[in-house]
Amino acid sequence: MGRFVEGADRRQDFLLPASLEDYVSQDNPVRLVEAFIDELDLQALGFSGATPADTGRPAYHPVTMLKIYLYGYLNRVQSSRRLEREAQRNIELMWLTGRLAPDFKTIANFRRDNGAALRGVCRQFVMLCRSLGLFSQAVVAVDGSKFKAVNNRDRNFTANKVARRIEQVDASIERYLAALDRADREPGDVAEARTDRIEEKLAGLRRHMQFLKDMESQVAAAPDHQVSLTDPDSRSMNSSGRGTGIVGYNVQAAVDTTHHLIIAHEVVTEGNDRVQLVPMGLSAKEAMGANEITVIADRGYYNGDQVLACEGTGVLPCIPKTHTAIGIKTGMFSRHDFIYDPEQDHYSCPAGAMLTKSATRSDRRDDISHYRNLVACHACALRPRCTPEKTKRLKRWDNEGVLDAMQARLDRMPDAMILRRRTVEHVFGTLKSWIGSAHLLTKGLEKVRTEISLSVLAYNIKRMIQIFGVQALIQAIRA
Repeated sequence: MGRFVEGADRRQDFLLPASLEDYVSQDNPVRLVEAFIDELDLQALGFSGATPADTGRPAYHPVTMLKIYLYGYLNRVQSSRRLEREAQRNIELMWLTGRLAPDFKTIANFRRDNGAALRGVCRQFVMLCRSLGLFSQAVVAVDGSKFKAVNNRDRNFTANKVARRIEQVDASIERYLAALDRADREPGDVAEARTDRIEEKLAGLRRHMQFLKDMESQVAAAPDHQVSLTDPDSRSMNSSGRGTGIVGYNVQAAVDTTHHLIIAHEVVTEGNDRVQLVPMGLSAKEAMGANEITVIADRGYYNGDQVLACEGTGVLPCIPKTHTAIGIKTGMFSRHDFIYDPEQDHYSCPAGAMLTKSATRSDRRDDISHYRNLVACHACALRPRCTPEKTKRLKRWDNEGVLDAMQARLDRMPDAMILRRRTVEHVFGTLKSWIGSAHLLTKGLEKVRTEISLSVLAYNIKRMIQIFGVQALIQAIRA
């Protein structure tokens, strides 16, 4: 074996065996985990078992269990069974826990019973980042992404799914009845055996049909007309790709555009982001401790009522307007070609004519105004590109000034959408790569929120290690 690096003999005894401390370098992230957790007040955070019972078998301290979970999520080991094995063989985890090795059930129960406290630990780390002055820019990017739940698509039912499956079962029953009729006309033992198999298939289809009928009534009685059997809180959600919808949860995140730290996050069951601007903006503002923050989001968050609700709260949204005019592709003028003058309260059309406000009708919404020009449109040469009607009519929301102000902010930030994309989408890509091709491990909205919070905490710790380094961050924690 000459000229090769040789290992030590396994059978060699040592008078002074190496300690676990010798295997953990000073820049090892486990030292940061220990320093951060040791500074927490677990009793104030609400961890169960922080105060030991006077009688009974001694329990593991929440500090030990929290160290195990935080180490696991930092190293992409989220399963309680895998954490049990790591505690028995992993030198870093042995150093962190003092060679304690709880069983997987104890580990899983700790995450189940301390969801709110674990989410509080995630907020405490964001407060640490805030105390280090990392949020001075007060600009965040907000987005949502779908995470697959434990529930399979076949175990999720909507009205359309049930109707389609009933139609498929009906077709199968008709097909088997026709086959049974043919088998009855054939003589011999083979035909008799075939008849028995067909009758078994028909009995199974009829049972499944009864199940679908029962499910149809449950779907109709559900508040959102949707039922999931494995994970009742998960919901069917569409994604951008055709036929790529999943049954899962919508994870919202507000990410600091300077250091790419996750400031605030939430898990919701709505399949779209239309009503998430206000809660995410206010959560990010509170976490950053700023009087005013700028929130950059994509068109999925465009909602006039949500933008209006941000007025006076210190949340300044920057969302591009949605273009829904059908005639744009055919060369027709869009709404954006008509310029509004707030002082004169009228629109200027591409031909230079003015569209003024008409009288409000009682059968229309009170907050919508209508603008038109009854004279100029009749003789206008641009009318074929403007409207197929006799006159062009425009509707304006009475609070549309807040949308115009938001568009002005966006115009002053020409790279806002590029900044949003490279900030928040990278975060979701990282979190999903840690989870892998599998689904979330827990069931139920509250437990999924805990699972996502642990992933977010691990992500933020890794980002802070990249920014400061382990030893500098430990010193900041203990300061």
